[in-house]
Amino acid sequence: MKSGTRVLGVAESYVGSTDDAATEPPPASAAPDANDESTDRPDDTDSFEATTAESHTAASTPTSVLCGAVVRADRVVDGLAFETCTVGGDDATDAIASLWSSLGREDARYVLVSGIAPAWFNLVDSPRLAADLDRPVISVSFEASNGLEPALREHFSGAALDARLETYRDAPPRTPIEVNDERLFVRAAGCDTAEAERVVRAFTPTGGRPEPIRVARMAARAARQFVGD
Repeated sequence: MKSGTRVLGVAESYVGSTDDAATEPPPASAAPDANDESTDRPDDTDSFEATTAESHTAASTPTSVLCGAVVRADRVVDGLAFETCTVGGDDATDAIASLWSSLGREDARYVLVSGIAPAWFNLVDSPRLAADLDRPVISVSFEASNGLEPALREHFSGAALDARLETYRDAPPRTPIEVNDERLFVRAAGCDTAEAERVVRAFTPTGGRPEPIRVARMAARAARQFVGD
C-alpha cells in the first residue's frame, strides 16, 4: 500500500467497554439505566481508518468522546476530529458518520473501527455505515469472544434488546487474522476479509494495534482528561 494512502481510524477510550465481549456494568454514576452495560476494555478498541476513539465524560447523561484520526500508511497523522455518543445508547453509528462529515476527508479510503460495541453496547451498524460513507468499514478487535448476544439478553429487554440484536446479527462475521505474530479479529463491511487483512497489516507496522486506532485512542483519552473525567 502506498505511503500516502489515508484511512480514518475510530477508537474509544471509555473504560467500561471491550471488543466483542461483555464486561462488568459501568458504575451507577455513569450508567444511564440499571439494565445497560458497556463492552469495551481500556486496552481494546474498535476503529475505522480515520480512527475514532471515545472517552467517557461526566455528565447527567453520560457520554463518550469519539476521536476520528486520519492516518497515512507511513504513520503520519493527517487530521483529528471529535464527537460524542451516549453511554448505553444507540447513536454510535451516527456519531461516526458525523465525524466523517466534519473531517471532510474524501481521500480516506477506509474506516477502521475499534470493535463494534463502544460506550457500553452502543452498537455500530457497520454495513449501514459503509453504505452511507461509500467506504469499507473494518471493525478490529483483539480478544477471543463467545459473542455479545448472552450479555445483551442479560442487560436489555423489549425494544432496546430487539434493536441491538438486529444490529448485532446483521454485523459481518468475525474472522481471526495474524498480524506481526499477534491474533486480531476483523469484521469487514464493504470489502472482503482478504482486503481487510491487507489494510490492517499495512497500518500495523509493529505489534498488534493498527496505528490509526492507536492514535485515535490516545487522542480520546487526552480529551477525556481535558474535560476533567
